[in-house]
Amino acid sequence: QVQLVESGGGVVETGGSLRLACAVSGDYFSRYGMGWFRQGPGKEREFVGTIDWNGINTNYAASVKDRFTISRDNAKNMVYLQMNSLKPEDTAVYYCAAAKWRWGISVSGYNYWGQGTQVTGSS
Repeated sequence: QVQLVESGGGVVETGGSLRLACAVSGDYFSRYGMGWFRQGPGKEREFVGTIDWNGINTNYAASVKDRFTISRDNAKNMVYLQMNSLKPEDTAVYYCAAAKWRWGISVSGYNYWGQGTQVTGSS
């Protein structure tokens, strides 16, 4: 199966920045819409941002809009999440996900998932 590996998590102070990266294995990365989701302690996994297969369209959760930016590099099979102005409430495990031939905000719409990377916003 397709493998996704997230990296770039860590502990940052309020107002700080992190850039997460997701490396995707396989030969058909350009077929996949990509998404970032997060899951905080005791919470369900929630949508963060998504980007379509050619990188033209993006969408974000209201809680992160204007702070986070998703991007992709199809030549390198990589997707990124730039996170600025981090808050304690951003603390969660962040997951990269791939959707075959589509993209969107729903967890159920994605076929492949990484194992996540921890992001902690300290106050």
